[in-house]
Amino acid sequence: MYYLIYVPLFLLSLLPLRVLYVLSDVASFLLFRVFGYRRQVIDGNLAIAFPEKSIKERNTIKRKFHRNFTDSFIETIKCLTAAKNFYDKHCKTDFSLFDQFAAEGVSCQMHACHQFNWEWINLYWSIHLKQPLVIVYMPISSKPLDRLFYKFRTRYGTHMLSATESRKGFVAWRNKTHALALIADQKPAAPGYAYWLNFFHRPTAFVTGPEKNAAMKKCPVIFGRAFKTARGKYESSLTLACKDASLLKPGELTVMYRNYIEDAIRRQPDMYLWSHKRFKHQWSEEYRNMWIDKNPVETSI
Repeated sequence: MYYLIYVPLFLLSLLPLRVLYVLSDVASFLLFRVFGYRRQVIDGNLAIAFPEKSIKERNTIKRKFHRNFTDSFIETIKCLTAAKNFYDKHCKTDFSLFDQFAAEGVSCQMHACHQFNWEWINLYWSIHLKQPLVIVYMPISSKPLDRLFYKFRTRYGTHMLSATESRKGFVAWRNKTHALALIADQKPAAPGYAYWLNFFHRPTAFVTGPEKNAAMKKCPVIFGRAFKTARGKYESSLTLACKDASLLKPGELTVMYRNYIEDAIRRQPDMYLWSHKRFKHQWSEEYRNMWIDKNPVETSI
């Protein structure tokens, strides 16, 4: 089954990007305009995030998101055969923060969110970082697909740790300098044990693991976000959030992260993964002891 998937995708990846983007346009039309893939989820998320925008403005964001969504999958297929210099032509990042910590022999942690195209950025970073890049990921339920994604994600040295066995995996890196990258806007499985704060004017649950792990390691935390400058061109921006996460109050780093990614999303909203149910969990007063926002709960929207 693995090779039945791998071989046609490998051959497809040999096509030039301009041809692949034509396929992306066709896929976008069929997926969203014909079959209405996750239409209600996308419309609902945009209505929550941007109530001040007109329906026309939200539809413009949605159409751009549709193309970014299918572009990201087409670009991911390209990862199967793209050479190292390919990513230098399509991605750009100032790695001076990471280089500084590598020179000092200090491990750091990076918090990002679901912005396109994280697959290209992962490979680009794994090529250029001076310390090993470690990423926590959620395994795909399909074993052939999971094997395929693992294969190209680790192609240039990235170390992938399964989220289901992350504690065990962290042990191997306890005494080794590394950069741990986390997509920290995951929807928590248990909202009663999550941090709660306003996100786009909606009480939203955030996972506590990234903050707690950084505090336990007493390590620096870098926030990262991506911007699309043209089709197939991505720039990453990095900001030092703190030099020692253990010196922050509980919840403080998560609030800083919320502010950072909300600003990034507002700057280029079509780059965010609106097709996942970020606002699925509903606020309840039973979560009051996990409320970390200095502002009150916003329940009017």
